[in-house]
Amino acid sequence: MTLNHTHNPAATSWLAAANGHVDFPLQNLPIAVFKRRGPHELFRGGVAIGDQVIDLAGLRAAGVLNGLAQQACSAAAHDALNDFLALGPAAWQALRHSVFALLQDDAPEHVQAAVRSCLVPQVEVEFTVPTRIGGYTDFYTSIHHARNVGQIARPDDPLTANFQWLPIAYHGRASSVVVSGTAFKRPMGQALPPGAKVPVVGPCARLDYELELGVFIGTGNKQGEPIPLARAEDHIFGMCLLNDWSARDIQFWEMAPLGPFLGKNFCTSISPWIVGMEAMAPFRLPFARPAEDPQPLAYLDDAANRAQGVLDIRLDVVIESALRRANGEPGTRVSHTSFRHQYWTVAQMVTQHTVGGCNLQSGDLLGTGTISGPTPAEAGAIIEQTRGGKEPLTLDGGEQRAFLHDGDAVILRGWCEKPGAARIGFGECRGVVLPA
Repeated sequence: MTLNHTHNPAATSWLAAANGHVDFPLQNLPIAVFKRRGPHELFRGGVAIGDQVIDLAGLRAAGVLNGLAQQACSAAAHDALNDFLALGPAAWQALRHSVFALLQDDAPEHVQAAVRSCLVPQVEVEFTVPTRIGGYTDFYTSIHHARNVGQIARPDDPLTANFQWLPIAYHGRASSVVVSGTAFKRPMGQALPPGAKVPVVGPCARLDYELELGVFIGTGNKQGEPIPLARAEDHIFGMCLLNDWSARDIQFWEMAPLGPFLGKNFCTSISPWIVGMEAMAPFRLPFARPAEDPQPLAYLDDAANRAQGVLDIRLDVVIESALRRANGEPGTRVSHTSFRHQYWTVAQMVTQHTVGGCNLQSGDLLGTGTISGPTPAEAGAIIEQTRGGKEPLTLDGGEQRAFLHDGDAVILRGWCEKPGAARIGFGECRGVVLPA
């Protein structure tokens, strides 16, 4: 992924609200599916710029695009982005570069007027899940998270033997993926209380969040035709924030011997905006393994992935209690980390997913697995921060949390920044816990 004029930090827009916007400057241009609030509007694709959304259905009709960019805009102007994602990298770039040109401060007046007629304030819109998700797979790729949780469940042998050899994953439930802002009920299920010999059925008592990123598949592959590592990112459109809510008591009881089931399938929250891989090009880092660790097998290793396979995406987790929300007080930041600490790259995840012949499809969603850094303040789940609930967190205002309470909101935020580049952001992913 090479840098180009759309990454120029000095580029500005005629839309003043875009210049210096914390998440959505001209250099970002993420895409979502939205509509104006109200019963008579239809969902369609939109691009974020500053505090506005460019209505792609309106832009399609405005007559300011042509060729592949117009084709891409038409494909994105519907209630799901699958057809747009299936067009591939050339079409994704054509639309992004054309929208960039339309918004630059030197765009002709008639172009500015046409685009201005397509703008909708973000405060007036609602979002939906941006694709028809045919398959959802959640990975387990943070060695710090794996060790932290492993020490709770298996203190003598916290890291499984396979973790350093392949990106581990399980197939999740696509039907319960919801967009940010959606509340969900505390799940019911069967669990074995500490010290008990007989399981009980009831509301989850150890509800947790998981700080993750979502990866949207752009173009798919045919069944039986694996995606080599060198081509893996050609199949990735972009990324969002993802919260893989987890019922720990239900999960740990049922995960013997198979993987997660009811402990994970009740809700997965994602942020509405998909940040394209091209927008994140300035924030690439080399992929390297400690010399004493096993090195990736040949199919999971190549020079390009070594040179720039890692993404430095900064991430925050905030817990907002019902009490503080009712009082108009802010939540408490309980974690701050970066995706650069992940043990496996997104390209390696895609290659591992398909090495056996699995066919990914446009619009499929991958979760990166919980993102935890090397220090306690960088833990991406409450089970890590509280050591399995034994050392509760103290929130601003004095409330304590061993696990999540009814009424709690969890807010994930993500962004990329470094000297010499424009900061770009993901917005936020918010979910609220309702009583069972």
